[in-house]
Amino acid sequence: MTNLLLLAQDDFSGGGGGGGGGIAGLIFLVLYLGIIVLMIASMWKLFVKAGEPGWAAIVPIYNIIVMLKITGKPIWMILFFFLPFLNLVGAIILCLGIAERFGKSALYGIGLLFLGFIFFPMLAFSDAQYTPAPGA
Repeated sequence: MTNLLLLAQDDFSGGGGGGGGGIAGLIFLVLYLGIIVLMIASMWKLFVKAGEPGWAAIVPIYNIIVMLKITGKPIWMILFFFLPFLNLVGAIILCLGIAERFGKSALYGIGLLFLGFIFFPMLAFSDAQYTPAPGA
């Protein structure tokens, strides 16, 4: 019976431990915010390279419309991004189109899709030049 009472007691002695989770969470937060800032700067730079306003990179939905314009795809394709599973198709088309417009291969487009936090900054801060889509 004594053992059951000891198990039921709460330990409020503060005997160490438990502080590492907060530090790990803070480190994760700082890294996450750093990646977000890097992606915003990269998209801003890509938009400027393509002759579009940089601020469009931070406006939701409008940034997809601008990317569709940059790639030369029809604006109605934005509907893909609101439908389950078709949004994946839209993202693939968009990333491949961005790679093509900046003179990169389809493999680079796949890199933009899966490792965007690496490939978008590489594209934005490189000497890659934008070439408009035919008929644009």
